[in-house]
Amino acid sequence: MEISRHARNNMRLYKISESDIIETIEYSDVSDREGNKSIAIKKFPGRFSEYPLKVVYESAEEDIYVITTYPLKKKHWR
Repeated sequence: MEISRHARNNMRLYKISESDIIETIEYSDVSDREGNKSIAIKKFPGRFSEYPLKVVYESAEEDIYVITTYPLKKKHWR
């Protein structure tokens, strides 16, 4: 798994671990695709101020490239 500089900065800012990203991608509550990008959203009770974690990534065969990750601060999410 490769993580972009933008995603690493967000990981530091929001205290997101690499294992949080992996768990969100593998066991997402909601997942969607927009073009060649995949979106995974997962709630982590008691973390991220109760907001779900959103991970935007691209996958090619077995490689995953994480573009961005952040707590989704919308009231309603898909």
